Order: sequence, then structure tokens, then C-alpha cells
Amino acid sequence: MLVDSPSEARAEAASAPPKRRAIRGAGLLVSVAVLLVVFLASIAVGAKSMSLDQVWHGLFQDSGTYGDVVVGERLSRTLLGLLAGTALGLSGAVLQALTRNPLADPGLLGINLGASAAVVSAISFFGVTSLSGYVWFAFVGAMLVGVLLYILGGARGATPVRLALAGTAISAALYGYLQAVMITDGAALNKMRFWTVGSLASANMDTIEQVLPFLAIGTVLALGLARPLNAMAMGDDTARALGAHLGRTRALSMAAATLLCGAATAACGPIVFIGLMVPHIVRSFTGPDMRWILPYAAVLSPVLLLGADVVGRMVARPAELQVGIVTAVIGAPVFVLLVRRRKMAQL
Repeated sequence: MLVDSPSEARAEAASAPPKRRAIRGAGLLVSVAVLLVVFLASIAVGAKSMSLDQVWHGLFQDSGTYGDVVVGERLSRTLLGLLAGTALGLSGAVLQALTRNPLADPGLLGINLGASAAVVSAISFFGVTSLSGYVWFAFVGAMLVGVLLYILGGARGATPVRLALAGTAISAALYGYLQAVMITDGAALNKMRFWTVGSLASANMDTIEQVLPFLAIGTVLALGLARPLNAMAMGDDTARALGAHLGRTRALSMAAATLLCGAATAACGPIVFIGLMVPHIVRSFTGPDMRWILPYAAVLSPVLLLGADVVGRMVARPAELQVGIVTAVIGAPVFVLLVRRRKMAQL
């Protein structure tokens, strides 16, 4: 069973008692406070040891060495981590609601692989070597996969099962293409391996400015889909009776998820498990109501991403572990536990 029961979804989507709404609201404020703490820690902690006083001077007063490190490097990677984490969390939540599969995420549906395939093509066939060049190829690749996923899934008649099957087929084909290109082109392999691991280390303000419009549009779309996605959780017939436009909701959901995941992947490479773990965990204490899942996922996903980035910078000083490695190490056992938990629940 991959979906919450219609009666449960209907109860959660209805107006919650004032006390429960107040608890959820307070929890969201606490989550924002935690995000602020992690945000500041990401600026203060790095591979280079600096005192808090040096960080303060570098952030507000010093334009020399400390300023270059704090403002030029840590602030930009922290802002990118904030934006990318929010994007991955929202896209995962939307895709899980759209496919009615709590184990779905942009990586499992092939959107990340679409971006990766586009980048390896850019390196191998067009000689692109700069991050600014990767961004646009990665974004276009993710968009193309999103469109293909929607078409193969049945377009306006798409169903959760069709979308999941289409994502599996696309992922398999793209993975084979990636391996073929990288095996036959050693130069592409050497350059690609630094991008595919997923990292915030190359963040800069230019990259953030390039992807920010897409992230903003995708965020607005995703947050605006909470009510129609709640209606769709009750089943297609009930959703139609409630006035939901199924085809439009599915198309906008795919557009939002692709914009968010595509832009985040383009900026920092494919970072896995964020879009899977956080919405799934959030659902355990908010219930299936997307009006709460989406805001919580938008706040807690960057907490996880920035926290993993800080850990990666601390454990290997003076070098660092890429954030994609840290999230994979955390995410893989969590994914196994989630699968086992659902399997036990079905017995």
C-alpha cells in the first residue's frame, strides 16, 4: 500500500483543531530557529580554523583574508545550501504526493540523472569545462526528463503507477548512457566525477543568481499546490467532486518539481536522499496534509543539507568531504529503514 487511506487524508486536509494547529505552528517556528542556528554554523565553521571574532570581522568589517574566506566562500556556499536544500525538499514532497509513493524522490524518478546526462554530454561533445556552463546543460537535461516523464506517464491521464514506471525506465536508460560515455571518454570521466559527487564547495554568487529565478518560480508553484494535492490524495473521483483539476495539478506538480530539482542539481550536482528523507520524516508528525508538509520540508531540508556540509568540513580538516557523500552515508541506511518499516506495516 503506497498511499494514505482516503479517510485519513480527508481528515487531515480538513481544518485541524486550534490546539493542533498551534502546535504545528510552534513546531514550524522552532524549525526556523534551528535553520538559523545551522545557517550561522555553516558560516562560522569551515576547513580553515577561525575564531568567532575573526568570522565576525570577516563578515562585516574585513575585506582582506578573513573577508575573502567568510564572504567570498562560506557565505555563498551557505546561501546555495539553503536554496538547494529547500528546493530538494519541496520537489521530493511534491513528487511523493503526485505519485502517492512516500519513497519517491527526484533521484529515483530520473530527474537528477537527466541533469547528469546533460552535463556529461556537454563535457564530452561540446568541451564545456566551467561550472557556469554546466548549470544550463544540467537544467535543460532535468527539464527534458521532467517533460518525458510526464508524457510517458500518460500526460493529463497520468497515474501514480505510470509515473513511477516511467521514472524507472528513464533512469535505467540514462544510467546506461552515462556509463557508456564515461567509459569511452576518459577526459569526460575525470571532469565529471567532481560534479557528480554533489558539492557546495564551488558555490559563488554568479551561480546563485543564475538559478534563483527558477528556484523562486518552483517554490511558489509548489506551495500553491498544497490544496489540490490534498484533494488528489483522496482519489481521483473524490478530487474531481471537490473541484480539483487533475490534469492541471499533475502538470504543475511536474513543472514545480522539475524547476526545483533541476536548478538545485545544476548548481551543486546531484545530491541524493534529501528529497526522500525529509518529506517522509515530516509526514510522520504532520500527517498527510500538504499545507504543513510543504512548509516543514522547505525549512528542515536545508537544515539537513547545511548540517551535512558542516560535518563534511569538520571530519576531514584541512580537507573536506563533499556534502553529497555525507548525505549518501546518512541517507542509505535511513532509506533501508523506511522500506523495512513500510514492509512491516503491510504484513
